[in-house]
Amino acid sequence: MVTGRSLGIAATAALLACRASPPGRAPGGIELVDDRGAITRLERPATRVVSLIPAATELVFAIGAGDALVGRTRWCDYPAEARQVPSVGDGIGPNVEAVVAARPDLVLMYSSPSNVAATSTLRGLGVPVLELVIDRYADFRRGLRLVATAVGREAAGDSVARATETAVAEASVVEATRPTVLIVAWTDPPMTIGGASFLDEILDRAGARNLFADVDRPSFPVSLEAVAARNPDWVLVVDDLNPEFVDSPSWQAIAAVRERRFVRVSGSMFNRPSPRMGQAITTLRAALRRGDR
Repeated sequence: MVTGRSLGIAATAALLACRASPPGRAPGGIELVDDRGAITRLERPATRVVSLIPAATELVFAIGAGDALVGRTRWCDYPAEARQVPSVGDGIGPNVEAVVAARPDLVLMYSSPSNVAATSTLRGLGVPVLELVIDRYADFRRGLRLVATAVGREAAGDSVARATETAVAEASVVEATRPTVLIVAWTDPPMTIGGASFLDEILDRAGARNLFADVDRPSFPVSLEAVAARNPDWVLVVDDLNPEFVDSPSWQAIAAVRERRFVRVSGSMFNRPSPRMGQAITTLRAALRRGDR
């Protein structure tokens, strides 16, 4: 059965087909290998980009190509100009019809099993897609290079990469004694951040140690008994989360909670690798030194 949704996509596909870059196109184009190993070929630098990754959106603006963005996710909040770009919804399991309606010549897609169907549909319609993973500091320069090349801003990409690496190096500290910090990602059920996360890296560079750095996962549920057994020096609360657990009887088993040893930071710079990483490290280091008893 043909639905209204499939008709909408099919109609837009006809518009895209005339300019989509087929595989193995002539010399002079751009060939990119994304983070899933797929080859994306562009006839020329992209001028209509839909970014479904907040980190990639930030990179596009950082290299001076913000005017090429014609679509973003509702989570793309930085810089302020990003909010002026039309939202196409979520980046995980995106609304393909909304993406296609933006008439992109490139889509920046988060590489996730949840996005396989959307990526396949877009490529089937002739829309070039770059699947990216920008979760850790090590991903930053690779992602930046791919994005910069795709929009024809390689020199700007190199400049941003050098400036960011310098800022990170200058902000990072090595402390002989590092306090342990519980990172509260969610309170009900309790969830924390593990060693396979960007925030773990930022915390380490700020001179502290993630209480669960030995767990090689981005985030995971944790029992309060396990937290109490490790006895963190501080509790880090990110993104203005109201620490409702402060007065919860079950959380009183954790000394840092009972004694109100909290460190609070906010802002998307703590959520993803970006050119603001140096600022994030400096801000977190100051928060750790200041504390909040």
